Amino acid sequence: MEKFDVIIIGAGAAGFMCAIEAGRRGRRVALLDHATKPAEKIRISGGGRCNFTNIHAGPKHYLSANPHFCVSALKRYTAADFIARVAARGIQYHEKTLGQLFCDGSSKEIIDMLLDDAREADVELRLSTFVERVEKTADGFSLETNNGALASTSLVIATGGKSIPKMGATDFAYRIARQFGLNIVEPRPALVPLTFSAGTLEETAPLSGVSTEAVVSCNGAKFREALLYTHRGLSGPAILQISSYWREGDEIAVDLAPETDMFAALKTARQTNGKLAPQTVLSNILPKRLADWVAQKSDGGANASGRIGDYNDARLRSLAAAVKNWRVRPAGSEGWRTAEVTLGGVSTDALSSKTMEVKSVPGLYVIGEAVDVTGWLGGYNFQWAWSSGWAAGQVV
Repeated sequence: MEKFDVIIIGAGAAGFMCAIEAGRRGRRVALLDHATKPAEKIRISGGGRCNFTNIHAGPKHYLSANPHFCVSALKRYTAADFIARVAARGIQYHEKTLGQLFCDGSSKEIIDMLLDDAREADVELRLSTFVERVEKTADGFSLETNNGALASTSLVIATGGKSIPKMGATDFAYRIARQFGLNIVEPRPALVPLTFSAGTLEETAPLSGVSTEAVVSCNGAKFREALLYTHRGLSGPAILQISSYWREGDEIAVDLAPETDMFAALKTARQTNGKLAPQTVLSNILPKRLADWVAQKSDGGANASGRIGDYNDARLRSLAAAVKNWRVRPAGSEGWRTAEVTLGGVSTDALSSKTMEVKSVPGLYVIGEAVDVTGWLGGYNFQWAWSSGWAAGQVV
């Protein structure tokens, strides 16, 4: 049986960060993954350019049953710390929007940095390694794998959640957590497109492919980003963001013209261009197909081909509301297949917020997406991976 100081299961962002930090402290570290290549989620992230952090990352950008849990790790290893690491490596990057940082080149630069740092820290990376059994021993843990038996003083679970199963995602972290008596906050797909019922899909079919900036609200959360109509329902950053707050049966509210006082704009058009059709007026603010659809669906839809000059104030208000407060009840989401992250996971009640160690099982740690801490879209989940991995790496 090979013996290590630390075994980390999961060679993703959190696992690598923990392994590197522990290796730099002189610990003998094995980093295991069942995949044939490491860090596959990093590779595909950000359209292949890796949205590796967000300059605004802070506790308010995370969802958890305990919203205070993430504070310690995020304060002790910040976005600025990881940015400094990237800059020291010579990786060129840029801010896209809303504080999101991407590599100018490709996500491979981040992966290569992690691989090189792990090598320099004498981390043993073992791919195509399946952990078949984990047991607590008197002085640590024993693991049975397809490549033989391993033992360690500390064991770190960094296997993520259930999102993107085609990348190899499994419920391994939850199985280990249950084995050791830890509670699980029900995992559900997050940062995921929302789907419509057949009836709503039939209504919105003409809009498939239309994109526009919008403010989307649900359950007290509000996001202003791009919205995309699809042949299944709604997608785009604004929808992915709100999906973390939406629950089955909930309605979402959509403002399709965030910058515009719609009623005032329609009144002005009635006074100055009364001969224009309502959809023509709307097309100055909305994409044409969306303008046509809104005009047809509003209270004035029966005469949508008529003139804006014929609309009284009540009809103008109805048309304005169709733009500013479109309400729709999604039937569901696209699920794990397209979800970018997992909401829920190992309950933070079981963990130390400073070290990520399981309180009831000394030497066992859970980090990254496996924990019930989920970030917004835009680099926040990577920052949680770096921060939680770093925190555990200081003590394992």
